[in-house]
This record gives sequence, C-alpha cells and structure tokens, in this order.
Amino acid sequence: MTPKHEKQEFVTVLVRDPRTQKEDSWHSYIDYEIFIHTNSMCFTRKTSCVRRRFREFVWLRQRLQSNAVLIQLPELPSKTPFFNMNNPHHVDHRRQGLQEFLEKILQDALLLSDSRLHLFLQTQLSPEDMEACVSGQTKYSVADAIHKFASLNRRFPIEDEEKKKGKNDVDSDSESSSSGLRPSDDSISCGCKASPASEES
Repeated sequence: MTPKHEKQEFVTVLVRDPRTQKEDSWHSYIDYEIFIHTNSMCFTRKTSCVRRRFREFVWLRQRLQSNAVLIQLPELPSKTPFFNMNNPHHVDHRRQGLQEFLEKILQDALLLSDSRLHLFLQTQLSPEDMEACVSGQTKYSVADAIHKFASLNRRFPIEDEEKKKGKNDVDSDSESSSSGLRPSDDSISCGCKASPASEES
C-alpha cells in the first residue's frame, strides 16, 4: 500500500482550439484555449480552462522574468511580421510553441510560486487586473479570483465524454459576475464545452 503523500504530482497543460476573434472593424486576433488538469498542491483549482491571446503570453513571460531574474525562461514562438492567421500551419506552429512554453514554465517550482501565473492560467482577468490583484489593490484575493472564475465556468472538457456526447450537449455557461472580477477585454468565452465548429481561419 502506497501512502497518499508519495503519489506522483502532475500538471497537464493543453493549448488548443485557436479561434479568430474580432477586435474592431479592422483588426482581428487569435486566442487559444488553455486547459489545465493537475493534482499539484500549488494549484487552487485542479481543473481549469481559459482563453488567452499571444500578447498576454508575452506579458506573462515579461512578468515572470522580472520576478525570477536568475532563471532563464523558455522563449515564446517568435512574433514574425509574416504570421498569417488565415494559414493553419502558422496558427498551429504558434499553438505548439505556446504549449511548449507553458510545459517548461510549469516544471519550475520557483515560477509555480508566482501568483500571476496562476491568475493567467485559471482566471480570465486582464493583465492590468492580474497586476492589481497580485499587488493587493483589489477587494478579492488571488484564490478568490480563481474560485469565482471556476464557479462561473463549471463545465470542463473531459476528452472521452466529449467524443461520446458530440454536438448534442449544448448548455449555457454565460453567467455574469457581480463580484467586481472583470474579465479580460480579450476574452470572448472559454471554449471549454463541445462546440459544433471552430471559427478559426
């Protein structure tokens, strides 16, 4: 019989489901779903799902680097002027790079202690709101923000069940929050539930 505390900790992160979002009449961007499943004591929620865009990853890397100057952080996929959001190869290459970035970040115990990382992965707060929360300028704590977001997004993707249910499972997850936790302007909705078709390029 193996004692519970000897159980191997794991963090599974998936970056997937790129979608094109319209910023205004002239500009669009792509965001990606970040799915976390873990048994790690470092995480407030063991399962979570949010959507983030590339520039939010850039912000996260800069903040983590400034707080852990002795650590050489992994690189993000390069931001090339030739990136074409209508090219599935370009989009998937970036998605893979973002996933590899997070996989490496999540292996470092020091980086795992940074509250910004947890807010980035487990809430839809904007970078400005994450900074305010971490520096104590909000009425809610980091744990409050994560719990509140999780309560608004109860459905999480379970791979096998999704395949069985297919398109028949359509339910509304769009509840509004009155807690003062403002979602990121970049977030439309978390694509955690099975959706008929992705709007990606």
